[in-house]
Amino acid sequence: MKIAHVITRLIVGGAQENTIFTVEGLIAKGYKVDLISGPTKGPEGSLEKEVIKKKIPLIIVRDLIREINPFYDIIAFFKLFFIFRKNKYDIVHTHSAKAGILGRISAKLANPKSLVIHTIHGLPFHPYQNKLLNYIYIFAEKIAYFFTDHFICVGQVMKEKSLKAGIGKESDYTVIYSGFKIEPYIESIEKRDILRKKYGIDKDEKVIGMIGRLFYLKGQNYLIEAFKEISKKFPKTKLMFVGDGILKQELEDYAKKNNIEQKVIFTGLVPPEKIPEYVGIMDILVHTSLREGLPRAVAQGLAGGKPVVAFDVDGAKEIVINGETGFIVPPENVKLLKERIIYLLENSVISDKMGKKGQELIKRLFPVEKMVDEIEKIYVKFLNNGKRKRLYYC
Repeated sequence: MKIAHVITRLIVGGAQENTIFTVEGLIAKGYKVDLISGPTKGPEGSLEKEVIKKKIPLIIVRDLIREINPFYDIIAFFKLFFIFRKNKYDIVHTHSAKAGILGRISAKLANPKSLVIHTIHGLPFHPYQNKLLNYIYIFAEKIAYFFTDHFICVGQVMKEKSLKAGIGKESDYTVIYSGFKIEPYIESIEKRDILRKKYGIDKDEKVIGMIGRLFYLKGQNYLIEAFKEISKKFPKTKLMFVGDGILKQELEDYAKKNNIEQKVIFTGLVPPEKIPEYVGIMDILVHTSLREGLPRAVAQGLAGGKPVVAFDVDGAKEIVINGETGFIVPPENVKLLKERIIYLLENSVISDKMGKKGQELIKRLFPVEKMVDEIEKIYVKFLNNGKRKRLYYC
């Protein structure tokens, strides 16, 4: 069986890690798999070296870029078309918006017999985007639907929102959580003291942490605003931002302006394999993104046994069970965000219980082996049953 996975870029991010884990797992099962990506640019960091290190066959399509650009998009479309036509993949599995739309359509046109699967890591249309762009994305997704045999969603909410937007029917969707290697997070406590010392964190200090790109819609500005007040009540606290991006300078300026620069730690880019160690440093993980699928950073925090406070956006509430594994807060509500974090700081026994309960949930739902097995079952089911969309030409 020949399989191609297609993604727009291999930045450091949840969708990209999911894709690499899936490809790696399928190769380990004996399948022939190619990974196709556009060029990886920007301050988010690149996973291309990791792909090469793992000896995963990688095809770079230079014109497949994230931004909407008719000139490059048309070239990328035809390059993908000829790759699919030449290699005659049994399955083409796409990820992310641009690669998803161009990849699905070109794959089915190049070889109507190919099984075309698309994973929805996060929807390209959302409330914090202008209505015209949302309309364009929804329209494009409706067109791409006719070239898609099945959708995999990393959370229930993506399925619900897609159906509400009029994209397909319920039987077109399967929810498979975005698996990752959980053991390093469970073991992260072993290096806690060493890393805390590296960053000048005293043993009696509490660390509030967030993992994610320092970008618009990721919401670090809400967290640092809440922390400004928290640090007054709890001088023995520090805030740690794990990641890098275009908002770093703005966040640093805010910290200096409010005299909390000594309490805010910017780690910069951290390789994915090192993330468990940074989770180990934290006492509470916070996720204030305004747009996500099912945020991997939240699952990572819970895997490390940390309670999570997250904005109620997309799939966060599927694993942040309010009052059990952490707290869900309405988006942009800095006041309640601050109150929930303070509650956890004041109630360490309850905080620990929430973290342990969250860890058990993640151990049950998110093993990477479970994810790969379930994806393989989808492939086999559709190939054996011949349930594929047929294209008819007049």
